[in-house]
Amino acid sequence: MVTAKTSGSLPYKKRARLRTVRNLAMTQTPDSPIFSPEDIKQSRIIDLTLYKNNPRVHSEPQIERLAISLTEFGFTNPVLIDDVGNVICGHGRIAAAKKIGLETVPTITLSHLTPDQRRAYIIADNQLALNSSWDDDILKHELEALMENGFDLSVLGWGDDVPTFADEPDYGSLDDFEDPTDTLASDVYKAIQIEFKPEDYEDAKEVVAEARKKGVYVGQELVKALKSII
Repeated sequence: MVTAKTSGSLPYKKRARLRTVRNLAMTQTPDSPIFSPEDIKQSRIIDLTLYKNNPRVHSEPQIERLAISLTEFGFTNPVLIDDVGNVICGHGRIAAAKKIGLETVPTITLSHLTPDQRRAYIIADNQLALNSSWDDDILKHELEALMENGFDLSVLGWGDDVPTFADEPDYGSLDDFEDPTDTLASDVYKAIQIEFKPEDYEDAKEVVAEARKKGVYVGQELVKALKSII
């Protein structure tokens, strides 16, 4: 039987940290790292210092997409800074803000972090987001709902590469074919997908199988045939 691990079974340091988190969730003191809208202030970009050792790279296409997001939704995620204006999180958002001509950005000051915690959180803030994944069925439903309402999906962060969730072709029938590596050249190992109409599929399957039995390099012959008609 699998049982849930209780806080009493955790090492002392982890139990202490867990108690701290629970206490912060129940009470808010002036030194607590729980922030309210009143903690957000506007800071001039020229007064902020980017962290020169930021390991997160922001490409120009990503900055462009961030700029589009800021224009569509507003600056919903404040930049995190320390007491003297050093940027902890939000380097990409600052670049996007500059791109659309903003001179100030909303910021929250993280006074409670030690120097090592600040350095660590610069990494953690990015990595924690990467640890999540999409539920494809729900995402498909939400995207379709937005499309039906005429919403521009290009502002969601994918640009023109919004997932389409096309039905996956049935590749199960490929198991019916014998492995051609014994009769074909040793360097023939790559494959591409070719679609057939339902009424043509069985015929195509039979022809390819027969050609493979005779050692025909199907891909090469197909390319030759296509080149002759295009």
